Amino acid sequence: MKTILKKIVVSILTWEAKLVLKKYKPKIIAITGSVGKTSSKDVIFSVLSHFFFVRKSEKSFNSEIGVPLTILGCPNGWNDPLIWLKNIFEGLALIIVPNKYPKWLVLEVGADAPGDIASITSWIKPDIAVVTRLSKVPVHVEFFPSPESLFQEKGYLVSALKRDGVLILNADDEDVLAFSSLSEGSKTILFGMGSEADVLGSKYEITYENHDGKKEPVGINFDIEYSGLVEKAEIRGGLGIQQVYPALSAVAVAMSLELPFDKVVASVKTHLPSRGRMRILRGIKNSLIIDDSYNSSPVALFEALNTLKHINVSGRRIAVVGDMLELGTYSSDEHKKAGAQVGEFADLLFTVGIRARGVAEGALNAGMDESKIFQYEDSREAGKDLEIMIKEGDTILVKGSQGVRMEKVVEEILATPLQKDKLLVRQDAEWKRR
Repeated sequence: MKTILKKIVVSILTWEAKLVLKKYKPKIIAITGSVGKTSSKDVIFSVLSHFFFVRKSEKSFNSEIGVPLTILGCPNGWNDPLIWLKNIFEGLALIIVPNKYPKWLVLEVGADAPGDIASITSWIKPDIAVVTRLSKVPVHVEFFPSPESLFQEKGYLVSALKRDGVLILNADDEDVLAFSSLSEGSKTILFGMGSEADVLGSKYEITYENHDGKKEPVGINFDIEYSGLVEKAEIRGGLGIQQVYPALSAVAVAMSLELPFDKVVASVKTHLPSRGRMRILRGIKNSLIIDDSYNSSPVALFEALNTLKHINVSGRRIAVVGDMLELGTYSSDEHKKAGAQVGEFADLLFTVGIRARGVAEGALNAGMDESKIFQYEDSREAGKDLEIMIKEGDTILVKGSQGVRMEKVVEEILATPLQKDKLLVRQDAEWKRR
């Protein structure tokens, strides 16, 4: 019964969203990829909101229900039928009664299963399409015959681009670059940190400041170059090269709209990294947390661990790694590879979940002392034991797939637990009941 009701609600909201697009004719920026969709969406919104009336997908509203909800400006009703009924009536009001509607919509479009993006692009035609980064072993590949078939699904978004639209591609990813052949006649702008990029990032550095007599990371800084112009960009509160690429994609979007380069880069500095995505948080006992608990995939985990490896620390480097889900037959090898990476540098390793046992195995094989490895089935339990073991000056990276709920680890070691609703992912009442 729930499945039937869901289909009915999705059909109604999609019908309303189509009418809203027809009535208000907003410009659409649609974002896809295997890594960095939400972060790119958030930075693009941060930049464009300095110049236009913009609406973005809330959280990761990137599905058949999330996209219509964003267009209608309605929340997720979860299991509350009254909220869904309210959403339907608000959608009707938007159609019938004149409203001030955003000039631009920034939509995240994901693919959990075959046909997801094809279905959405049957009625969404972007003015600007952004492809962030793919992965040789992408998340959700378990539900596709191969990584290539998942890439093909992502390509439907590019094919849906309006004929006079703009295609924004990651120049550092050969699989993303291949999408340029799917959009004939469209203007293409490349972003990245290699020489082929039109919007070029370089001189990436971690920004450090003194805290209680110790040098601690507070963010990153890097140069952005476009058409001979160069500006210094800064992002506070987040770490990793993962923060650079979304900023470059946002600048590329802004350049396609011929906005002033210096003001665009300045607006990047106002962006606060998304929750659970390499966010810097204060931990107990004067420790530092790198909160990357939103989700995980092989390429994202590699980059997160690489950041932990190269950061300057006063104490120990602790990696807390949860299961990477939906990897299918690739799962065992990818977890072991991550473990081998951890074994090269980490002082302590905590794993959460059955699949993450492979991380522990990989670390052991790489020479990590067994006494430094701790394995758990439950994220809350892992967090409680970690809380006891943390020492002053430790830097702790926390990362895992959404289903492992690694934010519960962060909650246990957060210096300001009363602020968790503002700092951590999945703090809605519905998530807390799960």
